[in-house]
Amino acid sequence: MTKRFSSPRLVVSARLTNLAQTAFGAAIALNLWANPSLAGDPFRNNEPHQIGEQTEAAFKAIFQQGNYPAAERYLQQAVSKEPNEPLAYAMSASLAYGNKDWAKLDTYSQKTLEAGQKLIPSDPLRGNLYTAVGHFLEGAVILTREGTVNGVPQAFSRLRQVYEYLDKAEAISANDPELNLIKGYMDLLLAVNLPFASPDQAIGRLEQNAAPGYLVDRGIALAYRDLKRYPQALEYVNRAIKTTSDNPEIYYLKAQILKQLGQKEKSQQMIQEAIANFDKALTKKSQLPGDLVKQIERERSSAVSLKNPG
Repeated sequence: MTKRFSSPRLVVSARLTNLAQTAFGAAIALNLWANPSLAGDPFRNNEPHQIGEQTEAAFKAIFQQGNYPAAERYLQQAVSKEPNEPLAYAMSASLAYGNKDWAKLDTYSQKTLEAGQKLIPSDPLRGNLYTAVGHFLEGAVILTREGTVNGVPQAFSRLRQVYEYLDKAEAISANDPELNLIKGYMDLLLAVNLPFASPDQAIGRLEQNAAPGYLVDRGIALAYRDLKRYPQALEYVNRAIKTTSDNPEIYYLKAQILKQLGQKEKSQQMIQEAIANFDKALTKKSQLPGDLVKQIERERSSAVSLKNPG
């Protein structure tokens, strides 16, 4: 059963918009298994669900390749040719959030919820899952529009609905990889930021039942980074690189980890390695969102200043 919480409200609510992005890739958020999944379903090797080729292509473009322009093209096709697939709308909402396009975020959040609800009769597992995701995204919209203080009551109402529908999906198939990936990312973010939540339990959910594997490794690396457990973070980011070596975002994550570990251990060698990974991420800056490129460049400059103080 999902762990419930009632406080501190402001801490949880302030994390909702970040969680929306993390869960679906503007941050997830994220590349695919070494073993190829069956066509149209990036989560399951066995007993695949009907998701759609354009949606799957967009998923791989974002999370496997870190290629956002390609993902946007695939998503345009997906919402046209696969209009009943809620994952396509959820990823579109994530891209809108990353681009600070609040109107599109609102539109695609609503469409995610509507598509999830429509899917319940034919695919109750994924229907309930994406109804939960839709409520979550709408909570993010509320906080974006109303602000943290004014949006708290409505956002918490949405959050209760998120867990209500997640519980319904879990009752259908508790070990489903798609469910455990999304729920694992949610639990991890809450666990990292709330003192009474358990990050180890969230990490265990991801390791045992979630897929695709590269998103599991990346999510755990992110969690260990935020927990300041940098050696473990480095281990998992290196695992993700083995299966998603074309994704510039994974080198950005490795650079962040190496920079923090280098500062902690006063290692110029690690700082230099961090700079090299920032540079590797920036070799594909044309396929990343502009704001993300600027952030990588700022963090690279900060790393250079550590290597050459004064």
